[in-house]
Amino acid sequence: MRHALVVRGGWDGHQPVETTDTFIPFLRDNGFDVRVSDSTAVYADASVMDGIDLVVQVNTMTTIAPDEFAGLQRAVLAGTGMAGWHGGIADAYRDNADYLHMIGGQFAHHAGKHPDERVGDQTDNYVPYTVHITELGHEHPITAGIEDFDLVTEQYWVLSDEYNDVLATTTQQARPWDAWNRPVTSPAIWTRQWGKGRVFVSAPGHRVEIVEQQPVRTIIERGLLWAAR
Repeated sequence: MRHALVVRGGWDGHQPVETTDTFIPFLRDNGFDVRVSDSTAVYADASVMDGIDLVVQVNTMTTIAPDEFAGLQRAVLAGTGMAGWHGGIADAYRDNADYLHMIGGQFAHHAGKHPDERVGDQTDNYVPYTVHITELGHEHPITAGIEDFDLVTEQYWVLSDEYNDVLATTTQQARPWDAWNRPVTSPAIWTRQWGKGRVFVSAPGHRVEIVEQQPVRTIIERGLLWAAR
């Protein structure tokens, strides 16, 4: 039996409990013993981390103590998989450059509706967009057999680097009210090898209705299995 650690918390708007609860039965059905923590303190406990094969993290923003990050990094370098979605992994611990380096992508912005259409809640940033599967994505086990698909949700503009293996992208269009003046393409789904560990990130995953939507759910499920030791 392999062991998965689910670390969840941070901003409630991303439904960290509800979205992770969606995938815990899947992990158990695939032979994982699942431990859930509402605190990053567990990362500093070597007696726990030494036995973890997969970390599933949904913990938007917040901070991480130096000893906690050191424990997480040590585990990933030794082969523990690291996986998550949306802000829970790509908008976490903004003040820790080494964490951002390990994950390979940092949320920078999500485009909003026209200012006249905004009502002051999360839906102001729900826009229609397409996730484009890359050439690598068509061959990778996480996204093989999946074609380009459309979503209406937050579209993440991600700052990243060329070390990522990008399985899918999305393009932010330049609209008259935006600050940028030409389209910008960002990774939407990517993997990254860090030491002996595998990292999987899906930028789509804002709330339960998105992680449960196909093919996002299939991509996340495959990503969890792919990342695990």
